[in-house]
Amino acid sequence: MSLFDLVFGCSHKHCSFPITVRGKSRRSPAASVTGTYVVCLDCGQEFPYDWQEMKLVSSKPEPESAPQGIPVLTDRKAA
Repeated sequence: MSLFDLVFGCSHKHCSFPITVRGKSRRSPAASVTGTYVVCLDCGQEFPYDWQEMKLVSSKPEPESAPQGIPVLTDRKAA
């Protein structure tokens, strides 16, 4: 690792082809988010990858919310 990398860090521009893990026994933290991950070929860091969006995603799983287009019913009383 060079002094430049220590000061500024890795840019993660050279990544592997997406890898999909088929079992839960050997799943890395990056693969636990979507089941697929990529590895930076310069520093070795793993990142979660989303096949549908074809991009890297956040390492924290997002909470599930109500699907778009379904109205949420609220109890409104007339004033």
